[in-house]
Amino acid sequence: MHAITISEPGGPEALVWDEVPDPVPGEGEVLVEVVAGAVNRADILQRQGFYDPPPGASPYPGLECSGRVAALGPGASGWSVGDEVCALLSGGGYAEKVVVPAGQLLPVPRGVGLVQAAALPEVACTVWSNVFMISHLRPGETLLVHGGASGIGTMAIQLAQAVGARVAVTAGSAEKLDRCAELGADILVNYREQDFVEEVKKATDSAGADVILDNMGAKYLDRNVRALAVNGRLAIIGMQGGVKGELNIGVLLSKRAAISATSLRARPLEEKAAIVAAVREHVWPLVDGGHVRPVVDREIPMPEAAEAHRVVEESGHVGKVLLIAPHREPDDTP
Repeated sequence: MHAITISEPGGPEALVWDEVPDPVPGEGEVLVEVVAGAVNRADILQRQGFYDPPPGASPYPGLECSGRVAALGPGASGWSVGDEVCALLSGGGYAEKVVVPAGQLLPVPRGVGLVQAAALPEVACTVWSNVFMISHLRPGETLLVHGGASGIGTMAIQLAQAVGARVAVTAGSAEKLDRCAELGADILVNYREQDFVEEVKKATDSAGADVILDNMGAKYLDRNVRALAVNGRLAIIGMQGGVKGELNIGVLLSKRAAISATSLRARPLEEKAAIVAAVREHVWPLVDGGHVRPVVDREIPMPEAAEAHRVVEESGHVGKVLLIAPHREPDDTP
């Protein structure tokens, strides 16, 4: 088969479409013939040499994909050859084939094309686990999402709206904020021109946000805590703004607030399987019913992954950028 390889860390040009050995499914694993993969910020970090795959994972980038079951490994159950699926991966999505633990597979939801389904697993699992399983967002509460026009942001807006929460977002342009509003965001903050702490306080009668989903890390740490409501919960899922910041414990204590920080890729298999099962139970019915949809900015041929990385690094996109495997049939997207 072919896959995107990284001979040495570097810029987008480090991504090379090359012939590699076919993967073989092991105990409890399923072999998937990939139709599409999606680009995530973690893939860029891996390309740059800052985020190695966990032990035993595929060395190729790609944390989610869609495709068809091609074979079952020993002990794998619940799936059949030919099933159309999407998958949460520890790596290997930028390839024509990938092996996946059976517990990390999801059926393609009704009304979603096989190609577009590649945009769902990573964002759905990240948002559901952080905003709902850990931070317990409830109806009537306010969620602040940084990077509202990102793949994770567009999913968070839709899920929060679906459960009856109010959504505030930050984004860097009026066009991106308009797209967030179309998805259901209520409070729109241009972080280049406005202070999100002030804007969230203003929109909530000084109460603040009950839950904040943060991809920036250190840069926003102090302001995130100030933007929290009493009993607020800050969920940190990224480090785009650095890894070291100062925290005023007094402010945190006065608000009886909590901070969590998680990554999905390196979690044990049983934890990932539990998150995937929760997503199938709680999120998939919303997708099946048309209340939540994948947001895809563009599709790029997988051998041209370098161009896809340039698009994501320039941050001009809304939602997900997909990589289309060469063997994709022309009727995969409805």
